[in-house]
Amino acid sequence: MTKNVGSIDKIIRIVAGLVLIALAILGIGAPWTWIGIVPLATGLMGWCPAYTLIGANTCPTKKG
Repeated sequence: MTKNVGSIDKIIRIVAGLVLIALAILGIGAPWTWIGIVPLATGLMGWCPAYTLIGANTCPTKKG
């Protein structure tokens, strides 16, 4: 699993995931808010399977 999620993308995913999970815990919103686990997990891992499928990469390349 090569990292394909950049730093800004990670921050957005983690914040969005935490907000959705908090809404689910507080009972605000529909049960689908538990989907926040997905962006939280991909943000923490730095790898998104959907990005792999479509060939996207927000992680900066290393210059050598």
